[in-house]
Amino acid sequence: MAHLLGAEALHLEYPTRIVFDSVTLGVDAGDMIGIVGRNGDGKSSLLGMLAGTIEPDSGRVTYRGGMRLGMLSQRDTMDSDATVGYSVVGDMDDHEWARDAKARDIISGLIADLDWNATVGSLSGGQRRRVALAALLIGDWDLLILDEPTNHLDVDGISWLAKHIKNRWSKNSGALLLVTHDRWFLDEVCNKTWEVHDQIVEPFEGGYAAYVLQRVERDRIAAATEQKRQNLMRKELAWLRRGAPARTSKPKFRIEAANQLIADVPEVRNPIELKKMATARLGKDVVDLLDVSLSFGEQQILDNVTWRIGPGERTGILGPNGAGKSTLLSLISGELEPDEGRVKRGKTVKVGVLDQQFKELDAIAGQKVREVLSESKTSFNIEGKDYTPAQLLERLGFAKEHLSARVKELSGGQKRRLQLLLLLMSEPNVIILDEPTNDVDSDMLAAMEDLLDSWPATLIVVSHDRYLLERVTDQQYAILDHGLRHVPGGVDEYLQLRAESAKSGKSGKSGNSAKSGAAGKSGGNSSNSGSGNAASSADTGAEALSGSEARAAKKEVSSIERRMEKLSKRIARAHDEMADHDQTDFEGLQKLTASLQELKDEMTGLEERWLEASEALDA
Repeated sequence: MAHLLGAEALHLEYPTRIVFDSVTLGVDAGDMIGIVGRNGDGKSSLLGMLAGTIEPDSGRVTYRGGMRLGMLSQRDTMDSDATVGYSVVGDMDDHEWARDAKARDIISGLIADLDWNATVGSLSGGQRRRVALAALLIGDWDLLILDEPTNHLDVDGISWLAKHIKNRWSKNSGALLLVTHDRWFLDEVCNKTWEVHDQIVEPFEGGYAAYVLQRVERDRIAAATEQKRQNLMRKELAWLRRGAPARTSKPKFRIEAANQLIADVPEVRNPIELKKMATARLGKDVVDLLDVSLSFGEQQILDNVTWRIGPGERTGILGPNGAGKSTLLSLISGELEPDEGRVKRGKTVKVGVLDQQFKELDAIAGQKVREVLSESKTSFNIEGKDYTPAQLLERLGFAKEHLSARVKELSGGQKRRLQLLLLLMSEPNVIILDEPTNDVDSDMLAAMEDLLDSWPATLIVVSHDRYLLERVTDQQYAILDHGLRHVPGGVDEYLQLRAESAKSGKSGKSGNSAKSGAAGKSGGNSSNSGSGNAASSADTGAEALSGSEARAAKKEVSSIERRMEKLSKRIARAHDEMADHDQTDFEGLQKLTASLQELKDEMTGLEERWLEASEALDA
């Protein structure tokens, strides 16, 4: 097949974004290519570069010598004073085009209902579009580029156009580049599909249905591959981090494998640097709750709670609904005053609260997002880099086109993003987040976590989202029996304490309350209570192995490790055999793959047995 068009390393950039980056592709005779992608991703820009109407910033487009190219763009360039007949056939006499079967077919198929002598200026937008399409199709072209040709065509017109394009050229001659949202039309006329996304053009074989099947399969394979990698990473990390004593007994090759998996994962944040910055902004005194008690009527919420909050601390607050988490936050922020005790705040403390409602957005509901941002500071420094408010909002996953929307028109998730941004722009040095995950999707949560990681402030979070708590905080406290208790073991320890409390029927309520108050008053006590919980957990857990059982378990662990090491070498050899095997010998490759899978399954069984035996030894 003859090569008609080639594009090499195309780069196109607008002031606000990069549209394409180093795109290389080609069009051969016989190619019927449908172009798909989200609105705004650059489909029309791609057609413009290939047609020569848009100049790329770098790269080049080359054409076969003598190739005839015709294009229907979305812009209307017809002369409004010309007649319909002249616009379509030009100076041709009636008898000339009337004896041309192709011309007669195009005119009857697209504009049979229009007055031949009417001026183009008197036509509707849809009628003008049909005239422009008819004028293009009457010409002889080696390559047709059509941008939304089915707009303003009815079902009959679309069916006619599909039939015309399929029969326009003989086999393996002529080519088509097509952008349309009509999926039936794409399936009917196209034998290839290009997907435009993320600054690239990705090719697929077949029409729209084939493209969808390939996309689903590609995404499924990618998801399965990533899931396997994540599962392997979790398994490796669980193995590697079981503690220093256990780590020394693990085979060296397993530790190296785990280290390779996590080698490119950066530290979530630098706690020492953040605390240093937070101390510089705050001083040593933040907020101290001293012997605080609070009731609502006859209901006791907090009883004799002492908590000294230090600069740069990142704390999660746990507790069941109604335990008093939001009340505790209100005491810290100053919205509530205690019945007994006192709340002492540092002179430089500036508290910012992200509440469950959108109170602060009500006053600016009629303003555009852009206007709201223009009233703030022009730049903010994060990790040594300057960010504008718009860049911060974009970092939170806010699309640029939403900057022109009014605040009241935003969705719940968009309002939450704007609310968080306004909170951060006020530059508080103590940030309180009360259920920040409401109305927020997973992408937004990831963006929020990333931004909070680098924000130098004391952070206090109340959330039922366990992942968020463990991700953005370094320590957790729990409200239990009206007291505040440090839980060094985090959410797991909290859940264990709740389970123990439920089993005992809260018979030790007063004792637990006194214990929680002591933990709140002294950081040292909290670690003791944690060790006590660990001890009680050990008492209620599995019984220790006897001497003979322990020896047998150690022997089994050693045996499994030796088998795993040998099996690992066999798996490595199997990979080498597959790499060296003739890649066109599909039957041989299939046998090697099956053999490799058997080895992997055996390794998985050994790993699970190793973990069980190790846990028995650790009990």
